[in-house]
Amino acid sequence: MATDYDTPRKTDDDLNEDSIEELKARRNEKTTNSVDVDDFDSAESLELPGADLSNEELSVRVLPRQADEFTCMSCFLVHHRSQLSHEKDGHPICRDCA
Repeated sequence: MATDYDTPRKTDDDLNEDSIEELKARRNEKTTNSVDVDDFDSAESLELPGADLSNEELSVRVLPRQADEFTCMSCFLVHHRSQLSHEKDGHPICRDCA
C-alpha cells in the first residue's frame, strides 16, 4: 500500500478520539463495491480476440535505423547506443540480453 508522506501525521490524542462507530463506518466504506459506469462504455469499443479485422488498414511510418542506434543480434530489436552492453563475435548485444 502506498504511503503519502505529505499528509499530516496523527498524534496519539487524535487516534484516541476516533470512536468505534467511525472506524466501523470507514471499514464499511472501503469494502463497498461501486460500479463504474465508464468501464461499461469503454468496453463497447474493445475488439474481442478472433474478431474479423480483414477490412482494417494500419498506417505506420517506419523510420530507418538511425546513426545512434544498433540492432541487437540476440533479440533483434533496435536500441539506442546507450543500451549497448558488449559485442559478441563482432555483433552488438543489448543490456537486456547480456
